Amino acid sequence: MSDEPSPRPATDGVDPTHADPDNPYLHDPPLEFDPVESLSQDAAESQAETLRAAIREHDRRYYVLADPLLSDRAYDELFARLRDLEDQFDLPTDASPTQRVGGEPLDELDTVEHVAPMLSIQQSVEAADLREFDRRVREAVGGADYVCEPKFDGLSVELVYEDGAYVRAATRGDGEYGDDVTAQVRTIRSIPLSLAGDPPARLAVRGEVFMPRDAFHDHNRERVEEGEEPFANPRNAAAGTLRQLDPGVVADRPLDCFVYDVLDASEMPPSQRVALDRLRAWGFHVADRIDVVDDVEDAIDYRDALLDDREDLNYEIDGTVIKVDDRESRDELGATARAVRWAFAYKFPPRASVTRVTDIVVQVGRTGRLTPVALLDPVDVGGVTVSRASLHNPEEIDRLGVGIGDEVRVRRAGDVIPEVADVIDHRADGTFDFPETCPVCDSPVERDGPLAFCSGGLTCDAQLVRAVVHYGSRDALDIDGLGEERVQQLVDAGVIESLPDLYRLSVEALADLEGWGETSAENLISAVDATRSPPLSAFLTALGIPAVGGSTARNLARAFGDLDSVLAATEEELQAVDDVGPTVAERIRGFFDNDRNRAVVEGLREVGVDPEPVEIDAGDALDGLTVVFTGALSVTRSAAADLIERHGGAVTGSVSGNTDYLVVGENPGRTKRDGAADNGVPILDEDALADLLADHGIDYPPGGSE
Repeated sequence: MSDEPSPRPATDGVDPTHADPDNPYLHDPPLEFDPVESLSQDAAESQAETLRAAIREHDRRYYVLADPLLSDRAYDELFARLRDLEDQFDLPTDASPTQRVGGEPLDELDTVEHVAPMLSIQQSVEAADLREFDRRVREAVGGADYVCEPKFDGLSVELVYEDGAYVRAATRGDGEYGDDVTAQVRTIRSIPLSLAGDPPARLAVRGEVFMPRDAFHDHNRERVEEGEEPFANPRNAAAGTLRQLDPGVVADRPLDCFVYDVLDASEMPPSQRVALDRLRAWGFHVADRIDVVDDVEDAIDYRDALLDDREDLNYEIDGTVIKVDDRESRDELGATARAVRWAFAYKFPPRASVTRVTDIVVQVGRTGRLTPVALLDPVDVGGVTVSRASLHNPEEIDRLGVGIGDEVRVRRAGDVIPEVADVIDHRADGTFDFPETCPVCDSPVERDGPLAFCSGGLTCDAQLVRAVVHYGSRDALDIDGLGEERVQQLVDAGVIESLPDLYRLSVEALADLEGWGETSAENLISAVDATRSPPLSAFLTALGIPAVGGSTARNLARAFGDLDSVLAATEEELQAVDDVGPTVAERIRGFFDNDRNRAVVEGLREVGVDPEPVEIDAGDALDGLTVVFTGALSVTRSAAADLIERHGGAVTGSVSGNTDYLVVGENPGRTKRDGAADNGVPILDEDALADLLADHGIDYPPGGSE
């Protein structure tokens, strides 16, 4: 390993500047400008483009390299001049630095499919596990160089560029789909809106959004001074900020982003070290604590050295990542369904401290899960004051034998979530008795293995926000404008106290709330009203019945035909339905036998919700046809899938050689489209799908009583 503790990969002599060296606004720029009114259109456009290039470079110098070329005052005057030019001459601003100030608030975060899967990596705190990873690599591909990088503790994102211009950003989500945070990420000044150099025409990269430590402390101090709750740690600050619906709020918070992987490109780099070189040359913020080694023991030394320097870094890390350098070797190693086989996260041991349990409370989550939480004498754990720690579930309480008054060791799992690791000194009279009823709604508690759940379902106040959000989600009734933040606001204001209240909303009640106006109120009410006659399968999905997703809901709808028949079905009749076994049948029956859940269903019917009955035997016109959907459709994906399946076709989640068509909606991901190309599967838009179904005597989009 190199004697240098933190070498930085070379950039092959490429200066990733965004501006020509002769740009007059780079060094000692003139700050006295002619009035904008005196300029011609051509002159304004030319000056604006020169200013944009200079400001992009100043942003890179300040936010990426920490090496500014001019004073804050001079920068502000250049920025103001550019904004005046764009406003006066109505110049296009898509990739302009002026677009980093925010934008109109969003109603909710849309879900988008990733260009390429964002897979996990294997991880461990044990050196023996890293050595075993190295053995498997060498057994598969022979010798290997490894690129060693910090493992950042922030929020993973995908950034997409086309022809060098920023077009989209998404959170990692489940690795295949994530939240669309394009508007929020646009405000992060270390992320280029226009790439330098000669980037590929198509580029998707992976990075980590974080809040630098010094900026985190300054921001928390400001929050306290303004009477707001401080963030618990930089990771929470970054994650909470990036999911803000108002990009202007994001712009006001000090986020940064390290970029460390090329996910997809029209021209892929041959190795990780070349990828890092190119990322830096294109203007991305790339970490400087990177090394290249050819021996696993050097990788272990790298991790140990970084652990020693951890507290001196201006960003949070929770370990190191060891990656096979050569891309051909990576391709040969491949991946499992969830994790790549060519990278390993060698984690740092969790930080831990000893303190006393002062109380144990039980929280009810939005899924109804009951989580016990230990209240603690405040203690510093890795630089963060901890006064609460998770006990996870009733089984964990029994395993630990923990009670109120015990002295316990607390650690931060993944360096983020505090948890009780073990009991150091038993001082309580006994173990905490887990409640038999929900502390919120007093419904009986049900056990599922080690976990505990409230049986109150749709009527438990703790689950109400989640229930409403799910009811309006894309795979359920697809009600535009029912994102989590907005629903929380409606619940907090007392406007929604149960699902039927959605259909009692008034313009007057909504327009009085902060951030609402008559137009937004009318739009939401209109979207809700449009769901009064939903497809039966979508309605069953929307209720959030345990273990009943879209596919099972469609099977139930086709088997029973109408809501009353589903409500009356016995466990034996339910088990006769495809995809419904004894456990699922018991949960469905238990859901509808719950008086409170039944009251909600009847309440929905009383306000005019009448699910459309299903023609049980719609024929087999599509027998043998297999379809995959991607992107947002004009109808819910559940309704489209139901239509196909009711006529004998099949809908699957991934493209294979057995797929007949890939149907593409808005904002599709690349994974399924690439799968279609690899397997020679035809791609249809919705109009082409409608034509195909019309040839079989089937109307699209679905509607009526079909």
